[in-house]
Amino acid sequence: MPTSFNASTQMSVRHAIRSTGASSSITVPLSSVTVTAGTESALPASAVLQAASANTEIASAPNNREEPDNLRMGTPFQNDVSEMITITDRGVRAAGTCACIAVIVLALCLGEPTLDPVRALDAVLDPSNPLHPHVALIRLPRVLLGLVSGAALGLAGALMQDVLRNRIAGPEILGVSSGAAVAMTAVAVFAIPLPLTALPYLALCGAAVAGIAVITTVGPTSDPHRVVLLGAAVSALASGLVIALVSLGTEGNLPLLFRYLLGSLGERGWSHLGVAAPWLAVFIPLALLMRHRVAALALGDDVAAGLGISVVPTRLTALVCAAALTAAVASVCGPVAYVALLSPHLARWALHTTSSRRIFLLTPIVGAFLLAAADLASRIVLYPIEIPVGITTTLLGVPALLIALHRQSATR
Repeated sequence: MPTSFNASTQMSVRHAIRSTGASSSITVPLSSVTVTAGTESALPASAVLQAASANTEIASAPNNREEPDNLRMGTPFQNDVSEMITITDRGVRAAGTCACIAVIVLALCLGEPTLDPVRALDAVLDPSNPLHPHVALIRLPRVLLGLVSGAALGLAGALMQDVLRNRIAGPEILGVSSGAAVAMTAVAVFAIPLPLTALPYLALCGAAVAGIAVITTVGPTSDPHRVVLLGAAVSALASGLVIALVSLGTEGNLPLLFRYLLGSLGERGWSHLGVAAPWLAVFIPLALLMRHRVAALALGDDVAAGLGISVVPTRLTALVCAAALTAAVASVCGPVAYVALLSPHLARWALHTTSSRRIFLLTPIVGAFLLAAADLASRIVLYPIEIPVGITTTLLGVPALLIALHRQSATR
């Protein structure tokens, strides 16, 4: 006669199954046993015991197998997306590097005389070539100085925008470039006998005074419109000092001052590149090493502190690094405007992202291409008239600044 278990005896069966473990067995005549629960239809006891035993075996089995990929952190989909982002970033950086190489080739070839790439390369490598002084001693150092100066300004802009959390922050907006210009103008007007290698130190002092005046007044988290207003005020004050100093100058140094104050790469050679190179060789790698900490600061002080970042030392180090990069460029090229402001924005546009971490490695490439290409255009567009590169970058930067201000106002 079949044996029946009602609902009250099911618990004892389950308890017995649990107590036996996965390797134990229960001897029950399953063919003659059914389980009933209230008015529900009877189920074979074999089905109940098999299901319970299977569950017990799964629960008690050692966890010696990996979880399925779709249950782990870093699923294939997430890994694929991360890999796609990495490939995209590397591709854009490679394209930017190729664009910089193209600018070098064009800068060596275009001008008077115009050369093909083979003749230009021969003029660079062969000292006996009659074109060697013109190509290797004038064109080549000029385009290289434009590349490294643009990279430095691009990094300075990225540092300032991230640590101040302000997309319109930059050396020209905060008065850093104008402060450096005041110091350099004073040296030229008063004919202070300083070696060429000492000029970056003097430019750094002027840049630091102007930058500290703005930052300490508005604070690092202030309204970006206040930063623009106070930065414009400091820049106007510095410009007034520059005009006053220029009025004290002589006719002999006025043309040189004019070209310097507008920002120019003309008449720059290997000696000027040698002045800026040690500074850039120190502070460009330092800025790149700080990119993860700076990206954390861009998320907010609380988030950065939660990640173990020393907020105040990191911010001060980043600002000093940005000021040093700007001063090194200003000491040899003058206050070239808006390259630092434009480069991070163009990097964001190229990568279609607002991630500070992703754009940081692309920003110096964009800055290098921007300044070198602007100088090339300034040199050949109205040839034989040469426009100071600072005018070209200003014509590009002012509309970009207005667009950035409009976007920030729209998102408030």
